[in-house]
Amino acid sequence: MKKIEAIIKPHKLDDIKEGLMSVGVKGLTISEVKGFGRQKGHKEVYRGAEYQVDFIPKIKIEVVVDASHVSEVVKVIIEKARTGQIGDGKIFILPIEEVIRIRTGETGREAI
Repeated sequence: MKKIEAIIKPHKLDDIKEGLMSVGVKGLTISEVKGFGRQKGHKEVYRGAEYQVDFIPKIKIEVVVDASHVSEVVKVIIEKARTGQIGDGKIFILPIEEVIRIRTGETGREAI
């Protein structure tokens, strides 16, 4: 099992969610996060004053899938999140040792 974490632009969330559901992802977790990479923030003007915004609002998607579905899920995220502009995001793939469904006690693939 693998955990896929993707940091994306907020306006891409609905497209990615629909794409993931179409390839059989049954659940996902999202968080509103802030950060920066190569963008290094941006400047905004408020009431005539310019100021630097260091942390850009992003969405973090977390999905746990069987290892055999990782490439399919990553492909969907890339297709749906890509704008070609700086700040499209990152994908991280991490190993998962065990999954346990609290309600039933199911473990492993059945718990996903």
